[in-house]
Amino acid sequence: MSHPIIVTHRHGENITVSAGGTEILTYVYKPDPVEYESRKPYAHPLRTLAGNTVTGYRPNDHRWHKGLQLTASHVSGQNFWGGHSYVTGEGYRELPDRIGSMRHEEFESIDVATDEMRLVERLRWLHNDGTPWAREHRTIRVHSVTPERGSWALDWSIRLTNVRDRPLRFGSPTTAGREMAGYTGLHWRGPRDFTGGTVLGPDGASGEEEMMGRRARWLGFVGEHDGVDRHSTVVFEHSPANSGAIHESHWFVRSNPTPAVALSWAFFEEFELPPGQDFSYTYRILLADGARDHERIERELDEHSW
Repeated sequence: MSHPIIVTHRHGENITVSAGGTEILTYVYKPDPVEYESRKPYAHPLRTLAGNTVTGYRPNDHRWHKGLQLTASHVSGQNFWGGHSYVTGEGYRELPDRIGSMRHEEFESIDVATDEMRLVERLRWLHNDGTPWAREHRTIRVHSVTPERGSWALDWSIRLTNVRDRPLRFGSPTTAGREMAGYTGLHWRGPRDFTGGTVLGPDGASGEEEMMGRRARWLGFVGEHDGVDRHSTVVFEHSPANSGAIHESHWFVRSNPTPAVALSWAFFEEFELPPGQDFSYTYRILLADGARDHERIERELDEHSW
């Protein structure tokens, strides 16, 4: 049975969702102050129903990592993630003029039911000089808040349209020459205490080495918290519709030295979005108290229909 939720909108700043007295999601759309970190909306903190935080924010190793956020590290020479830019043959460089941004335009709708919240947001992807490059429709849905299972679900969908008069070319550090660094797309940064956590995948797969660069329906990350004797599990899942997306996705995952997962849409190969065309992706994130195993993850995902 789903748990009732409370939604609070601090206009111009953020939207929070609470369940059972715990703020389980804060979606921040107020522009960040630091341009070099690529200003964009993000979700942080994300918490389990028991109140355990499962996202990190501005860690000292990557200040531009902020909870759960949509990123694009290589787009026709611009960096819509933030921080250092990886350049073929040169490695990482500080190139402030390459840092783009994703600007919140408006919420088309924010619909709240007893046990569900759904918001639709319009954003603009801007070149560093302020020129619009893309138009995005983003949908975020909170649902299936179930105390009996100790879990809740977050769906994140995008439709991105190229508004330039030339193609947008999407890549990653790997397409630029760095091996097995294909991060781009929806990115999650885990809290510091999740370092060394357990990575799980379908068919009994375990460990970041087995899941890095792999195509699979889902990936799970189990971490143990500091300060309390608790584990939490975060599971990332592709919508079945993603199988027909513009480009196939692969998992980027690290447990050491930083806990991070990306649903990478351009891990090994670049792809182009022609002028006026769009692409869509939909993802689900299951946030659960306790350490889930393969079988329980599979069972819970199957119980959440698309």
